[in-house]
Amino acid sequence: MKQQTVADLSLLAVAFVWGATFVVVQNAISFLEPLSFNAIRFSFAGLFLFAWIAIVSRPLLRQLSWRVIGAGAWMGLWLFGGYALQTVGLLYTTSSKAGFITGLSVVLVPLFSFLILKQNPTTNAAIGAVLAAFGLYWLTGGAELSFNRGDVFVFFCTISFAMHIIVTGQYSSRYSTLLLTMVQIFTVAILCFIFAFCLEEATNMWDTTVLRRPEVWGALTITSLLATTAAFLIQTGVQKYTTPTRVALIFAMEPVFAALTAYLWAGERLSPSAWLGGIAILAGMILSELPSARSWGKRWREKRNISS
Repeated sequence: MKQQTVADLSLLAVAFVWGATFVVVQNAISFLEPLSFNAIRFSFAGLFLFAWIAIVSRPLLRQLSWRVIGAGAWMGLWLFGGYALQTVGLLYTTSSKAGFITGLSVVLVPLFSFLILKQNPTTNAAIGAVLAAFGLYWLTGGAELSFNRGDVFVFFCTISFAMHIIVTGQYSSRYSTLLLTMVQIFTVAILCFIFAFCLEEATNMWDTTVLRRPEVWGALTITSLLATTAAFLIQTGVQKYTTPTRVALIFAMEPVFAALTAYLWAGERLSPSAWLGGIAILAGMILSELPSARSWGKRWREKRNISS
């Protein structure tokens, strides 16, 4: 199996985990404020990863240079912006709608890739991005779409997540996956603690009555280990084998998974147009994976030359 195929399947699994945790997080932040929740979540994830490196890959710590810290911190800054804005947005909007708006990064990433990395997306990837964008439009209600302040927060989180994909593509092939992931996770944790103490009732972080609630400790366990440690290890490790545009298209499945889990677990209803939107996103992702007409022509000519 090609490295790119493995990378794409791994990223699809990450999208599933992220989409499935929307409802879990929304339930938890009804008891623990958003930035406080993320501060604990990313702290647990960072400590777990540090312990893993110290026990299993101790020599790797010698490679922890200021360049690695700078790259990881830059990745972590965009990641913090994405998660902080998204989690706050979930206070005022539905989990399925937040997932849909977050998926708009499928449009922003190719644009940022062109402007920042000077990478031109393939024809199929560009068409797939447009198709996925229409899918997101249908998912969110089409012409009847209305925005509240939660949706605005989530839209700005989309910009941060798009930039996180871009900078991850820049650094993932240069430095150790484990070290980059650990630094960016600790960066998010530190920033969440700072802003939680400034903007929230941060004493809830130490309230054992709150932390003992199944909705809170269950969400912290699932999100810190699966949706943070494992997910960002996978993304940082495999993104070097694919392009930011393909990553964004694969991550466009996150809102589809969010909608399905919201429907199954929280009873949120989806209209026929929303289901059509989900199908359009899936079709856009599949289209982006297909070889372009030029690639098919090149392969056909090569086979003809070999046979002759």
